[in-house]
Amino acid sequence: MDDRKKPEFWRSLEELHDTPEFRANAHREFASDVDRRMFLKLLGASVAVAGVSGCEMIADEVLAPYVEQPPEVTPGNPLYFATAVARDGYARGVVVTSHTGRPTKIEGNPMHPASLGATDAVTQAMLLDLYDPDRSQAVARHGNVSTWNAFVAEFNGALALEGGLGLRILTRTVTSPTLSAQLGQLLKKYPGTRWHQYEPVGRDGARQAAQLGFGKNLGVRYRFEKARVIVSLDCDFLFQGPGALRYARDFIDQRQVVDDGRRPASHAMNRLYVVESTPTITGAIADHRLPLRSSAIASFALAFARAAGFEVGQAESAVEKQLREHYGQWLRAMVADLARHRGAGLVLAGDQQPAQVHLLAHALNQHWGNAGAGLPAELTEAVEFRPAGAPASDAESLSQLVTDMRAGKVTTLLILGGNPVYDAPADLHFARALSKVRRSMHQSLYEDETSAACEWHVPASHILESWTDLRAYDGTATVAQPLLVPLYGTHTVHELLAVLQGELAEGDKIVKAHWQSQLSGRAADFETHWRKSLHDGVVAGTALPALNIKLKQGWQRGLKPVEATTGVEIIFRPDPHIGDGAFSNNAWLQELPKPMLKTTWENVVLMSQELATAHGFHDRDLLELRLDSRAVRAPLVIAPGHASNCVTVTLGYGRRRAGRVATGIGYDAYELRSAAQPNFAGGLELGKVSEDYALASTQLQQTMEGRAQVRTGTLSQFLRDPESCVKIDEPHDELRPVSLYPDYPYSLPIARPAYAWGMAVNLNACIGCNACVAACQAENNSPVVGKDEVRRGRQMHWLRVDTYYRGDVRNPEIFFQPVPCMHCEKAPCEVVCPVMATTHSDEGLNEMTYNRCVGTRYCSNNCPYKVRRFNFFQYVDDETEILKARRNPDVSPRTRGVMEKCTYCVQRITAGRILAEREGRQLRDGEVRTACQQACPTEAILFGNINDQKTRVSRLKSSPLNYGLL
Repeated sequence: MDDRKKPEFWRSLEELHDTPEFRANAHREFASDVDRRMFLKLLGASVAVAGVSGCEMIADEVLAPYVEQPPEVTPGNPLYFATAVARDGYARGVVVTSHTGRPTKIEGNPMHPASLGATDAVTQAMLLDLYDPDRSQAVARHGNVSTWNAFVAEFNGALALEGGLGLRILTRTVTSPTLSAQLGQLLKKYPGTRWHQYEPVGRDGARQAAQLGFGKNLGVRYRFEKARVIVSLDCDFLFQGPGALRYARDFIDQRQVVDDGRRPASHAMNRLYVVESTPTITGAIADHRLPLRSSAIASFALAFARAAGFEVGQAESAVEKQLREHYGQWLRAMVADLARHRGAGLVLAGDQQPAQVHLLAHALNQHWGNAGAGLPAELTEAVEFRPAGAPASDAESLSQLVTDMRAGKVTTLLILGGNPVYDAPADLHFARALSKVRRSMHQSLYEDETSAACEWHVPASHILESWTDLRAYDGTATVAQPLLVPLYGTHTVHELLAVLQGELAEGDKIVKAHWQSQLSGRAADFETHWRKSLHDGVVAGTALPALNIKLKQGWQRGLKPVEATTGVEIIFRPDPHIGDGAFSNNAWLQELPKPMLKTTWENVVLMSQELATAHGFHDRDLLELRLDSRAVRAPLVIAPGHASNCVTVTLGYGRRRAGRVATGIGYDAYELRSAAQPNFAGGLELGKVSEDYALASTQLQQTMEGRAQVRTGTLSQFLRDPESCVKIDEPHDELRPVSLYPDYPYSLPIARPAYAWGMAVNLNACIGCNACVAACQAENNSPVVGKDEVRRGRQMHWLRVDTYYRGDVRNPEIFFQPVPCMHCEKAPCEVVCPVMATTHSDEGLNEMTYNRCVGTRYCSNNCPYKVRRFNFFQYVDDETEILKARRNPDVSPRTRGVMEKCTYCVQRITAGRILAEREGRQLRDGEVRTACQQACPTEAILFGNINDQKTRVSRLKSSPLNYGLL
């Protein structure tokens, strides 16, 4: 280029950087509606930027065809890799399916203690985040494209010049041994540096209780397989928390009344008492449930401790006395039950409860001999890594950082993950304090609210693109390996910290070097141990040992009184699917119905019928919530079983920079949250804005309400007469239905074995978590349709989980019932199809031939279960190239105008049959597992050959608890 033309060229390039079109498209896939002229402008700018960053270090890897095909690669056959994903910083072991280098499905790792082969809905949906076209794709400075080398040069130069003086690091929860070691090295290199941690929905109460009761931060590992009586104080342990998948499996295993081939029948089921404010999955499963506003649970715990004979060191409060008078029977029953089951009881406190409740839970477990190695409550060293000398409270740590920023003591701030500009308490005004920092950097998957407020933004690699390590709820370490080279110019946090210390190591070398230093004395052959750890997805022998430690003398002095709130109480909870907002741009999770009330695509405010009636509110009213001069507007949903005189709001919505899916959806509940009262607060004012808000909910669409009921019975009824508790209470119930159609034969004269595929759902084990729904969508390329289409009843999920309520609306019984296609033996859909698109296979499947379907929808009209989905529009995105890489190649995406439904994952059946026939044998029991079955944390779904009476599904089918829906 002519030197005389350079200034003019760079001026034009800088002007182009400032155009809205460039900022909207430079970091993502080009939108389909970009015109030709703008495309050429952007292309030219991209070439120029590539020239600017030509000095950037590029990995010397090239894409080339195989000269000799690796023996493990067979085109068309997937590979499987063990790795881990992070949930709130903790590891969940997974096995990821890869088709020719493309990750297409996430499953649980059966060898990992935190998953045992199961997953939850969020883990299933993490795959969509990997291929999200809205992910950040380039280093940016003040919103303009920059380079990795420019960032490194500036920060390394500044740190060397200033000696790290005024350097602050802000992270979320850290369980990575490698990351902790790197942060320790950085703190040692720059002694003036401080490391802060902040988790918007953290475990401050548990951490503070451990400090008060034991003198240091400890972890608690629950052993539900050893607990016969469980008392939960606002703890949703079946759904929330690092150990939820394992806890759900262990808990449900103790509630089996039928031998299913793996879990023996139990005639002494465990018993669960739940005291909670907001209806949860754990409360729905409880044998005894007590709705109580969140601020009163601390007083209830004190009354519980007094009833157990504790001297708590403080006078009985008015609230406590009132609770004792109203719920004395509850308190006496729990105390007596736990006393009868010494060594086999368990008291848990929820993370949103204050330290006092956690401390009392420790004391009660110790009192009844339930705490210790091999007992229901095991204490361990803390799983998470904390800065030395840091406060036990994340909120306090963040407040200290904000105070230093305001005072000008922070010259350089590194924010590694998280989004504090969005999710920090509103009264801290984090963005305002951040503006006083001279030099700031944010590393994250997206250019979000915090990225916009920082000088530098560095795109982070997705967990499936990263070398890292993580610890599970019990301390077990997993080395997470990447499934593919980063799709964009992203870096891991390990690479970022390495270059800031003058190192040029790659992610795999950093992690491997750390473990080599840790295992050098324990493994004779490190390379063999390393490869086994990668293969298994578990580093053997890393689970933390249980400690036999007792509460300190005078622990009662840590019982600070929790003041009762006045007026209407507001309760803050993470959203069941998008959590604190980290997954808000994930369309699968946005459209997935919430477990209890089936709302989608936004957050609502929940309250009891009693409170709504007192204020003259009705379902779907738009309300204004006012607290301490701050206000938000939210649609109302009346929640059966919600505690009175309080409302629940969920976090994670109201995003302003989150990608095209989430921006502008819902309301921002963080605006009402303060640092002093992050979990609940009193004095909320309520007012109605309008009626009949356009809420997207599946609760009143395509359900069985009014046409079916969940039949229930007690354990004693079942033991007396197994048939009695599930008998249909209708006349002529002994008559078998009569049909004009003959039974379908499965002993056909064919060369291969005769299978009859069937499914049994154990409603005693289903917890309604929706993991099955998310797994079905990921496996079968089911599209999302958006809020407006959901409101019209046009959602495309092939499986749903109905929620039923029975009894008093103030505290009803709650039941869950998964409803897939029943694959009827005499299916009413098959006889009405004019083009025979839906037919019956010789293996018992009700099959759909999509390219034959003409969309008459006669089959849907004839289906009593309403489990068929009509593709009204072209819901599948065929224009965004990156999204095509995510799809399961064994399931073709459907176009508009055809009927879709559950296929029992016929592609998996076919793959299993081909392998069995190649080996000259029959399919083994459990060899073919549907996506919903594989994901289920409690193994409530069983699938197999019902022609074989030895299979697990046949055992349940022959059980008195089995019944056909309708």
